[in-house]
Amino acid sequence: MSTSPVPRAEVALDALGDPVRRLLVRLVAAGERPAGELVRGVQAVRRVSQPAVSQHLGVLRDAGLVTVRAEGTRRIYALDLDAVAGVHAWLDDLVDPLATIDQPLDALATEVARGRSARRRASSSPTATGGTMSA
Repeated sequence: MSTSPVPRAEVALDALGDPVRRLLVRLVAAGERPAGELVRGVQAVRRVSQPAVSQHLGVLRDAGLVTVRAEGTRRIYALDLDAVAGVHAWLDDLVDPLATIDQPLDALATEVARGRSARRRASSSPTATGGTMSA
């Protein structure tokens, strides 16, 4: 059985399901941060070991929410704005599913026109005007 790939926004949302990862995203949203600073930032709020914070950063990196670059021996983390835009678009679609449609009322206008045509045809048919139909 084949499964379709999970959209990137859903992977990111899954990663954000953990409060430590949400805190890490908030910390990197303020700007690039070295891993050590992120560990201290999380530990100021929660009792989490350095290896656990590193694992959370790995999940965020795998989900595409953060990027990492080496600067000597340090790892610098930053928020991936493309991933945030993808999550934003996914949420917008929930709120306004017609937002991605250029002309959302076109389909309605077509259906209204079809209804008018059907009524005109029905009113001009022999049975609608009292005429008889022969068999």
